[in-house]
Amino acid sequence: MKQSVTLTITSLLSILLATFHLSDDIARGFEPGGFRHISGILMLVVWLYGTLVLAGRRSGYIIILLGSLLGSVMPLAHMRGAGLVGGRVANSGGKFFWVWTLIALGVVAFFSVILSVRGLWSTRRGKAKGAE
Repeated sequence: MKQSVTLTITSLLSILLATFHLSDDIARGFEPGGFRHISGILMLVVWLYGTLVLAGRRSGYIIILLGSLLGSVMPLAHMRGAGLVGGRVANSGGKFFWVWTLIALGVVAFFSVILSVRGLWSTRRGKAKGAE
């Protein structure tokens, strides 16, 4: 499978897992719903735009790289303090889905980081070859 197709798939999967995680946090009451999440929604829209519209371009790789970096550190942010299943999560139902979503998001997003860096590297090498 072509690297660009794999990057598109992993980036879309990361976006999907991030929306699952945010929705689960809101449904559990960990995060209040409402207008304060508009910035997160806008970031996901930019990430989606970079994935689908700017695919294969340097700007698309950069957007995917930034979004994937954020997605890959999300599990680390939740491992502070009581850990993944400590605190409020320990007393709520559906812990497995919440933890699985975080782990899957971290893995897939980090893989997207690797692929987007490779894509950026290949655009850099392509320009260097074209300049010769």
